[in-house]
Amino acid sequence: MILLRRLLGDVLRRQRQRQGRTLREVSSSARVSLGYLSEVERGQKEASSELLSAICDALDVRMSELMREVSDELSLAELAESAAASEPAPVRPMLNSVSVASVAGVPTERVTIKAPAETVDVVAA
Repeated sequence: MILLRRLLGDVLRRQRQRQGRTLREVSSSARVSLGYLSEVERGQKEASSELLSAICDALDVRMSELMREVSDELSLAELAESAAASEPAPVRPMLNSVSVASVAGVPTERVTIKAPAETVDVVAA
């Protein structure tokens, strides 16, 4: 199951770390407790839109940029989840080609038969 709060927290943490800033610096600037910001970054707490706005202001990042990055992460997570859930494609048997120019000594039109690699009996009608 994909949790939006985890993806959002991951993106917020990356934004903060790209700037080389500490949790303490951002929490102070955003006027949110250090512990709460830490829980948001770890995906343990849901952030309200007001809190996200304050964190984005503190990080000097537009909320639309943050959400775009979260959306990209969500798309990748959904693709990975659906790929993991899908069954593998059925394995098709290897085919061997056999050309037949005559059947029981009687000339026929040239026929190519594609059959599984196992032995196949061909009977003329």
